[in-house]
Amino acid sequence: MPKFASAITSIVVFFTFLGILFAIAGRVNGKKSRPIALAIFLLPALVLILAGLVIPAFRTILFSFMNPDSNAWVGIANYKWMVADPNVKIIMINTILWIIVVPLFTAGLGLLLAIMLDRTKHESIPKSLLFMPMAISFVGASIIFKFVYEYQEPDEVQIGLLSTIVKFFGATPKDWMLSKPLNTFLLMIIYVWTQMGFGMVILSAAIKAVPSEIVEASALDGAHGWRLFRNITFPMVKGTFIVVLATGVVGALKVFDIVRTMTGGNFGTNVLANEMYSQVFVQFDQGKGSALAVILFLLVTPILIYNIRSLRRERTH
Repeated sequence: MPKFASAITSIVVFFTFLGILFAIAGRVNGKKSRPIALAIFLLPALVLILAGLVIPAFRTILFSFMNPDSNAWVGIANYKWMVADPNVKIIMINTILWIIVVPLFTAGLGLLLAIMLDRTKHESIPKSLLFMPMAISFVGASIIFKFVYEYQEPDEVQIGLLSTIVKFFGATPKDWMLSKPLNTFLLMIIYVWTQMGFGMVILSAAIKAVPSEIVEASALDGAHGWRLFRNITFPMVKGTFIVVLATGVVGALKVFDIVRTMTGGNFGTNVLANEMYSQVFVQFDQGKGSALAVILFLLVTPILIYNIRSLRRERTH
């Protein structure tokens, strides 16, 4: 209750201060009005960024050097645990697999679909259907694929789509979520299914932005099919393709919902984000969870920087 009252007081003080600034801005004219206006519009955003991003980030870094209860310093013990623990090595291998396989397939299938559907009759209909899975949450998509990967004993009727298909072709179905490392790749399919529509839409827009004069001139010079794609289309959408690829890498690094819903990180499918959650909210070890969060942040940061630079480069051209 005291914390709630303190939060309410802080909010009241903050908005009172904003009201004072607005009152001052209404009375000030000339050169002084510009800095006051900037303060009024920037201050709320800066306060929210500070409270929601900067302070939690510093707290996480501090907690990564502390014990599970965050009340005593342990130095780099949590980071040593990450290096020494064999389970963390498996987690890192799985995470690396996710950031290699998932973005390539997401961006690659998105590009393939964008090319196949470009300028076809009623192209908006198949594009809408392919984009539709993105409207489903990862948890919802995982529940759908639970039925796809459902397995029954060999003497029982198979109700899972994958098991039914395998049995139809004369092979023996298996418990897909227990089969390592196949289960990890089956989880990746869920992510690719939900996100390839996003890549398709972005890359389709980039393809349509290619000047028709260049395409027609290339066609007159004999460039068709693969030659047209390799020499004209792909070089002109390469920047967009890299952005989609980088976005997929960030998404794969942060993947949590699919793993948590399908396997809970068991059977050799665990990844960095899920282990971070498990350490903090299941095992109540804030130190190790924070150390994993810091590593996750360090892995994401260079990709985000590259993404921002690519977008700036595209805007300048």
